[in-house]
Amino acid sequence: MPRRGTLPTVLTGVFITMLDFFIVNVAIPTTQRDLHAGAAAVEWVVAGYGLAYGSGLVLGGRLGDLFGRRRMFAVGLTLFTLASVVCGLAPDIGTLIAARVAQGASAALLSPQVLAVLRTAYHGTAQARALSAYAMTMGLAAVFGQIIGGVLIQADLFGLGWRACFLINLPIGVAALVMTGRVVPESRSADTVRLDVGGAALVTLGLVATLLPLIEGREQGWPLWTWLSFAVAAALLIAYGRRRHESPLIDLTLFRERAFTAGLLTQLAFTMGMAAYFLIFALYVQEGRGLDALQAGLIFTPIGAGYLAASLLAPRLTARLGRQTIALGGLTRAAGLTALLVAVSWDAPIGWLVPMLVADGVGMGLALAPIMGTVLARIAPRHAGAAAGILTTAQQVGSAIGVGIVGIVFYGDPSAGVAGAFRHGLVYLIVVTLAVAALVQVLPRTAAPARTPAPAARSSRR
Repeated sequence: MPRRGTLPTVLTGVFITMLDFFIVNVAIPTTQRDLHAGAAAVEWVVAGYGLAYGSGLVLGGRLGDLFGRRRMFAVGLTLFTLASVVCGLAPDIGTLIAARVAQGASAALLSPQVLAVLRTAYHGTAQARALSAYAMTMGLAAVFGQIIGGVLIQADLFGLGWRACFLINLPIGVAALVMTGRVVPESRSADTVRLDVGGAALVTLGLVATLLPLIEGREQGWPLWTWLSFAVAAALLIAYGRRRHESPLIDLTLFRERAFTAGLLTQLAFTMGMAAYFLIFALYVQEGRGLDALQAGLIFTPIGAGYLAASLLAPRLTARLGRQTIALGGLTRAAGLTALLVAVSWDAPIGWLVPMLVADGVGMGLALAPIMGTVLARIAPRHAGAAAGILTTAQQVGSAIGVGIVGIVFYGDPSAGVAGAFRHGLVYLIVVTLAVAALVQVLPRTAAPARTPAPAARSSRR
């Protein structure tokens, strides 16, 4: 049974892991100068976290099934807090990147346990409210991460500057860890679970081999090794597809369902545009418009306001429009980004960008809030748990790949300047966002037979 502090404790873990994907965006210019880092290194600071996070989520869920969800939540929270301290004390960019990867891996161990705890500790309407709070927490952490980062850097607590963005996790993590033993109930799977360590290695190495040339290739002039890396990535993922295991990380029979395949592609397209946008927009307003970290963080406020309003409205719209709510979000976002492209081309005053940023936030809220539930409602109930786990993984992997691709576009033409690079990045983002609206149309029109909320929550168990 849950206790009074169960929900805020586990959601604190969700908040800091999602926050740390986005909080670094406004810190990147000062971090880059302080640690003398190049463009590729900056991309790794963001993408390395997302890659480790995404590729480890399914395995992390399995570890919770086997050894206990509360135990793995506590272990993940401890490791995440320690990795955050290393990030905050990093003397060079290599140490920072390594610590960010460790952060991501720790987040992959922590995060899946939250949905499992919510599924086992809450029932009926209480579970529905808990899951809504979970989705809201993730969205708010993503959208407001830049604002929090800007405030911390501007405050320059104890002269820490950008390092405070990581060290702030120390008191939060310790407090959450103390509460975990007191208020989070323990649970584990009643089914026999075997770890597919070999399959996890193949998937992780395949994703690394994909991302490595995306980030390093442009800066090195696309040497032969980059193309060989893509080939190795394909070979590794094909090898996983042919692998047989009694408890596979990814149930390949899911791809026979049109709802899953279309939903996975939609999820990938959306996240490939979201994290990439936050990164290049933060670079544009600081390096192109001369805003300091606090001002850059505050300029994200209109996006956050639009996102929050749309997230509250999205459930009612989804009840009426179904999958088209996601399409409406994609089109709204594309319109906002197109208007932003025009304004940047005309070098409009920064204040003129506010309505476009609000529209962008509204589009994010309309698309992100309902996307997983809408897709899962169209998948056979017996596959809902596994599908939710893979869709959650796609969020993080898509973010990492999107950062890699937008880096190629943003840094591809040094003569364009920051404003020109941002315009090129916006074109990429508009195309990806329109793809979201198009891919949603491939989803089946009708949902699967009614199901309870429980299977969706099982995403952390796969």
